[in-house]
Amino acid sequence: MNDAAKRISAPRGAWLAGPIGLYSDGIRLIEKVYGPIADLLTRLALAQAFFVSGILKLANWQIALDLARYEYPVSWMDPVTAAYVGVTIELLCPILLAIGLATRLAAAPLLILSLVIQLNYQVLDTNLFWAALAGWFVVRGAGPLSIDRLLARGLGDTALPLAAATISAGRWITNHVKPAYQLLLRVWIATGVTAAAAMLTGSIDAAGSDPLRLWLPLNALAPLASGIGLAAAALLVIGLATRITALVLIGLVLGTAMSDTQMTFAHWLIMVLAPIALYGAGRYSLDELLDRRLRRAFPQLEGKPAFSLEGLPRVVIVGAGFGGVACAKALRRAPCAITLVDRHNYHLFQPLLYQVATAGLAPGDIATSTRSLFREQFNTRVLLGEVTGVDAVRQQVLLGGGETRLPYDYLVLATGARHSYFGRDEWEPFAPGLKQVEDATEVRRRVLLAFERAEAIDDPQEREAWLTFLIVGGGPTGVELAGAIAELARFGMEKDFRRFDPAAARVILVQSAPRILPTFAERLSARAETSLRRLGVEVLIGSRVEHIDAEGVLVSGKRIAARTVLWAAGVVASPAARWVGAIADSAGRIKVDADLSVPEQPNVFAIGDTALANAWNGQPVPGLGPAAKQQGKYVASVIRARIAAKKGPLPFRYRHLGSLATIGRKSAVADFTWIRVSGALAWWLWGFVHVYFLAGMRNRISIVFDWMWAYLTFRSGTRLITGGVRRTEDSMPVTASQSPLIPPFGKGGKLPQAAEGLLPPRVQHG
Repeated sequence: MNDAAKRISAPRGAWLAGPIGLYSDGIRLIEKVYGPIADLLTRLALAQAFFVSGILKLANWQIALDLARYEYPVSWMDPVTAAYVGVTIELLCPILLAIGLATRLAAAPLLILSLVIQLNYQVLDTNLFWAALAGWFVVRGAGPLSIDRLLARGLGDTALPLAAATISAGRWITNHVKPAYQLLLRVWIATGVTAAAAMLTGSIDAAGSDPLRLWLPLNALAPLASGIGLAAAALLVIGLATRITALVLIGLVLGTAMSDTQMTFAHWLIMVLAPIALYGAGRYSLDELLDRRLRRAFPQLEGKPAFSLEGLPRVVIVGAGFGGVACAKALRRAPCAITLVDRHNYHLFQPLLYQVATAGLAPGDIATSTRSLFREQFNTRVLLGEVTGVDAVRQQVLLGGGETRLPYDYLVLATGARHSYFGRDEWEPFAPGLKQVEDATEVRRRVLLAFERAEAIDDPQEREAWLTFLIVGGGPTGVELAGAIAELARFGMEKDFRRFDPAAARVILVQSAPRILPTFAERLSARAETSLRRLGVEVLIGSRVEHIDAEGVLVSGKRIAARTVLWAAGVVASPAARWVGAIADSAGRIKVDADLSVPEQPNVFAIGDTALANAWNGQPVPGLGPAAKQQGKYVASVIRARIAAKKGPLPFRYRHLGSLATIGRKSAVADFTWIRVSGALAWWLWGFVHVYFLAGMRNRISIVFDWMWAYLTFRSGTRLITGGVRRTEDSMPVTASQSPLIPPFGKGGKLPQAAEGLLPPRVQHG
């Protein structure tokens, strides 16, 4: 047992922490993901039912008057006034309910109206369901997808009359009335199922069931009056295994609805059961008693520390990429103190960087604050800083040149990779790569600036050079960049310029290998090339880049005038190998052992692009996000085993989940080895996978909206040219010829004649 393990004393019942924690995480995930959606759908359905009724009455006012006068009169109100009030409620309250504004106040009249219709007009199960759902919104309010939630924090701290008091009253109702309502809802459903069973067996005759029908939806609950349904009713009353019980009842309703087309109220019954399935039994239940005991035994279920971090093994993870984040999350229940260090304060979804570079998405759409990812993981500290070295003897990570030192018992290097120009680093200023947000915004600036320069140029050859975009490298990044730039030029910009057609832009993809996408099946590579050529991309196969400068590129002895050159040809690992004195390959990757540890340093691990692991059927693990995640989780399992002084897992083996690359609006390729698809199906699959693996629900929703908007309207995101512009002391812009990052307008750095008058005089004349 190592020294770190000796400091650990497992608490009593620690073996239960894992399963209970997983159950707790599952419940939270269901509430967080499906709760808001169910809340919104229920509000919309309830609002639609009343709003349609109001529209019909408004269209035939005489019916509204007759109903108010004869069917459900209000003794203390004139029929005409009652009709106006009723129609107003049915038109106004549903709108407020649908958008989630003043939800409690909007739901209360709908609750009363439902009960009035049930008691005085027509006895229907649907009326009772409406009343139950309206009552739920009265006691709970709207969910996260509502204006109420959006404004609650601001309104509570304003000088608006009664705003703070109203919000406080709503919270009081939620805390004190909602538990009683949850109990009432459970007992109501259970009583209805029991009464329906008694009615079916003849224990209650038809005449005796009439009073019950006023308050119980017997027709709707009759399909649940089986042995399973009665057992579920008993569990609902005592509040035991309530969520599972509600899901069983929902399953019975769905099964019955599929075989009985006359069961038109099934969706209302499911909506009534949904809050029980999502949020449980409430305070007055056996589930709550068990939950309290579990929370006392396992405080992490309430987000509190499950154990003291003092004296625990220290795990330092360098890099908040796919591998680093996966490793830290997999250690969330391990008795260790984790420090996650990165020079950026965000976790970046690199596969979509090219969309930021081509103005399809904003940087915030594909980046998530690292701290927000670990907000509820008490044993993890996030630290912003740049690692400059490792003192392996003292087991310390050096930050900022050594001014700050982080001691570690276990070190995980997940530092990623940077661009590799194969010894020609002088090309970098002319051909930026794509690895960070800053790279993407710089590429976007250059691409969009090229079109602006072309608009101001007279010389046709010079304009053609500005409208030539050359991408070096035919891997997934290069292919996606080429396709995105071609689409950007051909769709959505046709009316933006006056002196040239953006579709005339020339996009060239240079690949030194015999085919593009060499890691894909040959058939998919051929289809990808066909799709690119269909978009107008020139694909140069078996061509080598020999020189790059501000004027263009020399490709296999042929000069191509291109003012915008982008690099997607190769990467090199970070200097992590040098930090720990490890053996590295030509790309700087650390040659790790079978458990991903650094040779002769068993407590130091390397994962992702930092590591060279021959764990893919004897071949090196590819530098992909899924591979880094697998490695991060594996290293976490190794660390957990060592802390607990247990036998470690088997040697790491990479499981290839597939490769995807998109080419255009409806074209992509997907290679899963066992199945290979291309075209529209692969495009949908590519989109689903990328959205699914994004961090953060907000990012997923934002990207889906942006993609759908761009797809349906041929309009991409806001095309802003930002960064790269300096200003003189008198705040005048620096001209292109003065900036080292922007090639001059024309030869000699002089403005063309067509540009005269476009810039202020002080800029035009220096």
